[in-house]
Amino acid sequence: MALKVQGQVAMITGASSGIGRASALQLAEAGFQVALGARSVDKLEAIAAEIKEATGQEAFVMRLDVRHAEEVKAFVAAVKEHFGRIDLLLNNAGLAKGVLPVVEENDTENWDAMLDTNVRGLLLMTREAVPHMIEGGNGHVINLGSIAGREAYAGGAVYCASKFAVRAITDALRQELLGKPVRVTTVDPGMVETEFSVTRYHGDQEKANAVYAGMTPLTAEDIADCVTWAATRPKHVNIDAIIVKPLDQAGAGKVARR
Repeated sequence: MALKVQGQVAMITGASSGIGRASALQLAEAGFQVALGARSVDKLEAIAAEIKEATGQEAFVMRLDVRHAEEVKAFVAAVKEHFGRIDLLLNNAGLAKGVLPVVEENDTENWDAMLDTNVRGLLLMTREAVPHMIEGGNGHVINLGSIAGREAYAGGAVYCASKFAVRAITDALRQELLGKPVRVTTVDPGMVETEFSVTRYHGDQEKANAVYAGMTPLTAEDIADCVTWAATRPKHVNIDAIIVKPLDQAGAGKVARR
């Protein structure tokens, strides 16, 4: 049995592309009112137009860089003022930068970008959003993790560390909110073909394509299905974690290619 979510508000970070975009569309189709945050307002407005056409609802759109506390505060406050409530936070904003071993990485800006976005940004969003959920008597935090938060691999030390941190934060938060009306979930995908690898390889499309060569990766819509399913379970049901990989993948670096 699914939860009736009509009128509930879902707030999505990194909503301008990939898993964030797909989740925004599917959550809206499931009945959520959606608030979309990302650095590219033009892309958000295009997604809002799709949501309007598909569901008839007006999505809330606002620039958001989760690395900056003042933007996070302004975004959450604006969503609460606009809708009067916040029921779901999808902490989707995240990225990987580079594949160099730790001792060969000279550009620590890559490390800063991953840690500030994947960890600090998630913490800032959670800190601002959850009190509104508790006040409203209903809430759900869904964190977009990764199998990289369960299995480290060479060339991904800092990215893996950031996703291990997401899993630790998720588990601790669930304990901290015990007895409160807020559910906490992590969705941990394996290989998903989005802009992720393009960003990791600094825009090199050929290298990004090679990551998925000879195998069938997951899609953003596959992960959005998991997010929406977890979000629409009855209120007394908490899905702690969803680990999802393509059939062609058994773990980090363990991929069947044809």
